[in-house]
Amino acid sequence: MHADSTDPHRPHQHRESARADAHQGECRHAHDHRHHAAQALERAERVCRERGLRMTPIRRKALEALHGDHRPIGAYDLADRISPAGGRRLAPISIYRALDFLVEQGFVHRLSSRNAFIACLHGHGADDVVAFLICEACGGVDEDSSPAMKQAVGLIAQERRFAPSHQVVEIVGLCEHCRNGANSGKRA
Repeated sequence: MHADSTDPHRPHQHRESARADAHQGECRHAHDHRHHAAQALERAERVCRERGLRMTPIRRKALEALHGDHRPIGAYDLADRISPAGGRRLAPISIYRALDFLVEQGFVHRLSSRNAFIACLHGHGADDVVAFLICEACGGVDEDSSPAMKQAVGLIAQERRFAPSHQVVEIVGLCEHCRNGANSGKRA
């Protein structure tokens, strides 16, 4: 996101940008997204072919834009990013249709707490429990899924006789990079 743009879903974006710029180096979120984006895009294309689905130009542009940022992106910001330069902005319904498809296929995750979307780098199974570690300083998101987490959430649901339809955990805090940057700033 550009530092001078505004997004109603990210009221603290200027403070986040200032904190993120306050320390040198790159956070793991940015590295992971840059490093794995090409593989994830290839996987999405392959999965669509195998399932007999079309990766339309809007779907592909949306997925590429999401892979281009390690922070969650709202639908309207995404529309701005993938609309033709100097042309009309894509209709919100077109963006939401593309996002619905990408979420249904497991290529993208929706972060409810941010009302935003982030590209999936891992290709989880439909019944996997996914945890998102959301950094409140830089806005980056790490994604994790493990058999132990699936078992723990499954036991909780079983004890409560609850049938989950969507298993996502969102954890907000400070990533290692920002924690270290904040600590080094205090020492200076």
